[in-house]
Amino acid sequence: MAFTPISRRTSRAARFLGVAAASTAIVLGASSNALACNIKEFSAEAQCDGTQGVISVKDVDASGVEATVSVYLQNNGADAKKVGEKTVKGSKKGTVITFEEDWAPNAEYRVHVEALPYIKGEDIKPNVSTPATACKTEDTPTPTPTPTPTPSETATTPAEDTPTPTPSASEGTTAPATVESNAPSAAVGDSNLAETGANSNTGLIAGIAIALVAIGGGAVFFGLRRRGASSSR
Repeated sequence: MAFTPISRRTSRAARFLGVAAASTAIVLGASSNALACNIKEFSAEAQCDGTQGVISVKDVDASGVEATVSVYLQNNGADAKKVGEKTVKGSKKGTVITFEEDWAPNAEYRVHVEALPYIKGEDIKPNVSTPATACKTEDTPTPTPTPTPTPSETATTPAEDTPTPTPSASEGTTAPATVESNAPSAAVGDSNLAETGANSNTGLIAGIAIALVAIGGGAVFFGLRRRGASSSR
């Protein structure tokens, strides 16, 4: 069998097809790697769902590779406890999963992702740090207002068994009038005391007056008698 040499034109065409095939393979390989799931497509943060604290993880892997996500509470760089573990399938829009956790302020959580064969166990960097304020604060007891009593409660009801005292006829219904006293006060002079007989010298004066009257009467009697005796002579 005779060997037919390849023409120069045919050789150039073959080389062109080989280069095109290799370029296509490289492009497809790069596209495949670009669409593959990787840790950069995951993010996490601490949030509040009402009064409940949660750790939310978002997966924006458009290929939809199923991944397993685990959350751990950190203490001095080590795992203190495992909060939980869930699976997620990412989407171009983003798929969010949440872990209920009553986290404390300024706490730290490690989020671990595994999506074989693309992610062989990696952590989302950096770790999740919680806010400085908790979702739910301590409730301060509200003082109970003192009820205001109604007028019916504060009014004093008179006792039914206690009769109202009735004033007697002798007592009367009005206060007795004050009788003015004619007695002189302690500051009145001696002349007023003599008129009312309150002076202690009243008896002495009366006795002298009676004696003077008696003497005067006796003098008149003797004078009339002597005059009669002279007339008879």
